[in-house]
Amino acid sequence: MRTVLASGSRRRRELLSMVGLVDFEVIPAEGEEVMMPGLTPEQTVCSIARQKAKNVSLRCDPDALVIAADTLVYLDGRPLGKPDGPEDAAAMLRQLSGRRHEVYTGLTVLRGNTDATEAVRTDVYFRRMTDEEIDAYVGTGEPMDKAGAYAAQGRGSIFIERIEGEFFNVMGLPICRLSLMLKENGVI
Repeated sequence: MRTVLASGSRRRRELLSMVGLVDFEVIPAEGEEVMMPGLTPEQTVCSIARQKAKNVSLRCDPDALVIAADTLVYLDGRPLGKPDGPEDAAAMLRQLSGRRHEVYTGLTVLRGNTDATEAVRTDVYFRRMTDEEIDAYVGTGEPMDKAGAYAAQGRGSIFIERIEGEFFNVMGLPICRLSLMLKENGVI
């Protein structure tokens, strides 16, 4: 069966391999992600993951299995996407300093007209950070393409006091939940 990851993320490719899939294609979704107003965080990430899966499935065989994910960081009920620049990244990190925030990933496994979509939530607790630490971290460039302006698997890990929930969810692909969804589809 043809398996497709609907993401250009190198990290998601690595994580998908950890699930045991080694023979899959990568076809990133095209176009702008649409965030519908009034949805909960879970509904938002599920909606975007489903959009990505459907977008990519249009370019695949009808029997292909498409895996899509979308990850957002939420603080006080507001999404923190990818920063627009260094100043935006620093502002996000200052907001996260010394606080708990939530990371939500919507996960869709689509085959033909059937899709399973779920959301996974992980709570992340940051220690207090100094302005100097924030500026030095932003200077590395790592925060620039990350939701919430940090990489839990990279240098941003020094700010994390603890995580409640699946660690890999914070990296963008909750592999425990995904492995169960793939098992339900007879893939692994």
